[in-house]
Amino acid sequence: MSKRDDLIVKYAEDLRTKCGVEPDMALLTKVTLGLGPAIYNADSSTVAGSSGSELETVRTNFLMKKLGLADGPELTAAIDKVIETYGRSERNKYRAVVYYLLVKHFGKDAVYG
Repeated sequence: MSKRDDLIVKYAEDLRTKCGVEPDMALLTKVTLGLGPAIYNADSSTVAGSSGSELETVRTNFLMKKLGLADGPELTAAIDKVIETYGRSERNKYRAVVYYLLVKHFGKDAVYG
């Protein structure tokens, strides 16, 4: 398996064990591919759940630009819910897992269709 495939397996395992979600592997693969080389960088492959600037980046660059959602308090609420689902104390919150959960939360699977 390639390094990317290994990472996708790791993300799926996080979804199952830490989030209690059975992943749609096709969608998880597409979300992971959409992140490009960021998944290989230790810093950019994770989301710092306690960093306001990091969560703002997720809100503006992913939710608003990539998924095309309108700005509003529901975006911040969704991010908070995803971080809570993943576990606030969880040190490594993989970006692909966070983005996957946000795509599912907003029902935006078609963006990756």
